[in-house]
Amino acid sequence: MKRIVLFACLAALLLMEADAWAQSDTKTLKVMAWNILHGGNDLPNGPDRVIAIIREIDPDLILMVETYGSGPHIAETLGYHFHLIAPKGTDPDDESINLSIYSKHPFGERMDTGYPFYLGGREVLIDEQKINVFSNWFYYLPWEDAPEQMGKSVEELLAWEAAGKRTEMIQNVLPYLEKYAAATDSIPMILGGDMNSPSHLDWNEETQARHNGLVVPWYATKVLADMGFRDSFREVHPNPIWHPGITWDVKGKMDSHRIDYIFYKGDLKPLASASYMAYFGETLRINEKEIPYPSDHGFVVITFSLK
Repeated sequence: MKRIVLFACLAALLLMEADAWAQSDTKTLKVMAWNILHGGNDLPNGPDRVIAIIREIDPDLILMVETYGSGPHIAETLGYHFHLIAPKGTDPDDESINLSIYSKHPFGERMDTGYPFYLGGREVLIDEQKINVFSNWFYYLPWEDAPEQMGKSVEELLAWEAAGKRTEMIQNVLPYLEKYAAATDSIPMILGGDMNSPSHLDWNEETQARHNGLVVPWYATKVLADMGFRDSFREVHPNPIWHPGITWDVKGKMDSHRIDYIFYKGDLKPLASASYMAYFGETLRINEKEIPYPSDHGFVVITFSLK
């Protein structure tokens, strides 16, 4: 009997050591999603401020919104592979192009959509693993600084949301999202950027008192959850009161929201998440450095473990 117990203990120790080894050998992928506001050009030396902030974060992937011609300079300065989400042959310095993707890892196949201004992707190759990575932006209307103060019921708020341009844009790209989401059993997918919408996960029973008693399943995020996408920031920080993750705030107004996201589906696991926010032109303190902030949006950073 003692021998059986001894063997059981030894087996348990070996399993623990194997698990510890597997954890120590885990590959990670740090992803940043940021709307840099007009290519960062609204602030003197703004693109260099963008570069300074990215350098401090040191992400493996960047999903950028409002690139507007600044992409090649940012990528070349920091040493990233650069993909402009635009038709083939587009000048990389084209100041009319919104979305882009930066990667420390090589790119694979393009994943073009019929709507490159607000959704497009690229395959990223990490050793033997492929990940389909998409950058997105959806229109800000309809928008209200404090939707809970509009005097509308939940049903009326959802109808108000559905009547706007943002919902139309999301519905335009749903076939592309569904196509790649269906392949996530073999190829994980990451979708990040500026949704310009609050999240249904932030308007739940826990925050009901802050939202005039309303629990609102906002379409812009709920439609992704219904497709199996997971909100990586909220997965790591499930309580929206303790970790609001604000990425949009207007000084002097009741207008604080989390509207920038990184969603994922497939064999990935978010290990850590953080959001960063400063008012435009004011100081962002990061890694004991002070950098003038070039955007009106905050950004979100997620570290994933890979299979």
